[in-house]
Amino acid sequence: MLDRMYEYYMNKAIQLAGKAKGSTHPNPMVGSLIVKNNKLIASGYHKKAGGPHAEVIALGKAGNTAKGATLFVNLEPCSTFGKTPPCVDEIIKSGIKKVVVGIEDPNPIHEFKGINKLRKHHIEVILGVLREQARKLNEDFAKFITKNEPFITIKVAQSLDGKIASRTGDSKWVTSFTARRYAHKLRSLHDAVLVGANTAIKDNPQLNCRFYKSFIKQPRKIIVDSKLRISENARVFKGAKRDSVIVATTQYAPKSKINKLKKKNITVIITKSKDKLVDLRVLLRKLANRDIISILVEGGSGIITSFIEEKLVDKMIIFIAPKIIGGCDALTFYEGKGSRNIKDALLLKNTVYKNLGNDLAIEGYI
Repeated sequence: MLDRMYEYYMNKAIQLAGKAKGSTHPNPMVGSLIVKNNKLIASGYHKKAGGPHAEVIALGKAGNTAKGATLFVNLEPCSTFGKTPPCVDEIIKSGIKKVVVGIEDPNPIHEFKGINKLRKHHIEVILGVLREQARKLNEDFAKFITKNEPFITIKVAQSLDGKIASRTGDSKWVTSFTARRYAHKLRSLHDAVLVGANTAIKDNPQLNCRFYKSFIKQPRKIIVDSKLRISENARVFKGAKRDSVIVATTQYAPKSKINKLKKKNITVIITKSKDKLVDLRVLLRKLANRDIISILVEGGSGIITSFIEEKLVDKMIIFIAPKIIGGCDALTFYEGKGSRNIKDALLLKNTVYKNLGNDLAIEGYI
């Protein structure tokens, strides 16, 4: 019975934390509840980086009633000074007698320090309640903090026979408005959207979130263009603010073009080349240094293939429309050599299926 109660309130804490999805980076999403005599007395969640932490907000609302209560939080409370004081100190001062935690801090530097400090002050700590749900909520933060690389999600829109465009290159629109609207929501939940040079030149996309005007944050836009072939007048560059549009290129790019883009407020990152192309792993580390912790890769076929073959992909979301396009020359999203045997094929794990109008979205992990 007690386990069910823990799970009930932890689930509420996770849902509360998720309200800030897309706006806390580079911090994790955290929600906190204070419960006394099986009654919720206060709650709070971390809304944005630099703002008060979830536990502090909840404790502030609870006041003196927090004494003897149980605090639920999806992530181990912080124990070090950052932009705000340590949460564990506030918990200790409040008189909380028990803390229920979803997962320990994934940062090896801080892992278990907050928990150990609470226990040292005779506060009971229950760890691991709804661990998998709590882990998944901040999966991008966990990769960023442990590997110094952004979490990579590939998004694909394809027909029933696996085509992302017709033999003439026409790709508007493979999927329905409902699916495209959902794809814009995905953009808003990531720090950045990335495309390759061919997509940027051929489709001339804006790469912004247009269907959800209420979202606070537009994703940063990243174009991977090894020889800087994109037009300086491309739509993606219009109205660019500092560091909102990033072009990744190599030493093969014309210096005059680099200078023109910089004058338009475009950030140009020059990486070492790999087979005369941008070295994606080097690029990802440079992007992580700019506090980009999650990237939605939208195409095209060449860049998606490179990410897969370099083993840089964490998650895939594939939208499938009930259309048959056909054509030997029509593109599929993954080219390259492919698997020699079926048993060697990439397998998506922990798959989730979602109906979007007439389309189907399959989400899974590599």
